[in-house]
Amino acid sequence: MKMTAIAIDDEPVALSVIKAHAAKVPFMELKGTFTNAFDAMELLRKEKIDLLFLDIKMPDISGLDFLSSLHEPPMTIFTTAYSEHAVQSFELDAIDYLLKPFSLARFLKACNKAHSLLQLKQERPQNPGYIFIKSGYEQFKVQLDEVLYLESAGNYVNFVLQDKKVMSRLSMQEAMALLPIANFTRVHRSFIVANHKIDRIDRSCIYIRQVVIPIGAAFGEAVNRISGGGEEE
Repeated sequence: MKMTAIAIDDEPVALSVIKAHAAKVPFMELKGTFTNAFDAMELLRKEKIDLLFLDIKMPDISGLDFLSSLHEPPMTIFTTAYSEHAVQSFELDAIDYLLKPFSLARFLKACNKAHSLLQLKQERPQNPGYIFIKSGYEQFKVQLDEVLYLESAGNYVNFVLQDKKVMSRLSMQEAMALLPIANFTRVHRSFIVANHKIDRIDRSCIYIRQVVIPIGAAFGEAVNRISGGGEEE
């Protein structure tokens, strides 16, 4: 399965490095490189791109602001010479964060992570009533209509059901890829909610039973798209 990608960086030398590395990745097709983020936006509107390599510090618009402006952004790997934006980049759901100069091996590791996530998304059933979740050495069948929300716990994710919790070694993005996107919404870097289990939404929180779930700054638009999940105050 081919994975399409583009790269945005105001430094042509940096784009050359990405282009050279990408040519060695057999499952990736680099569709274009851009020194101007707004030129890249045109291509993103016209074509389905799976992965975006994005510099953070650019003259006209930062990579963080550019990604926040996209309605349905592709998977994103930030490429930067600065480490101070790492936390903010992961709040925007970045796949990875490559510090320049990065080796081919480190680049390939990030690409493999994105490719695995893409495969999970494409294999996701359209209308599943249940999923199987690996917990320890066992596979647990989880009925999706019993899921209240998911919460990140380090390298694990807790699937919080009506009467129990199931913990699995997954990232939040991998967990989201298992779920039907029409029924579940990522509302915070640490939380995914079942839309139909929401009792109430206000400006900063979601309420499911007695649990108060914060809304992350980067996920406000996704929360606004939840239909039938309660009224906004």
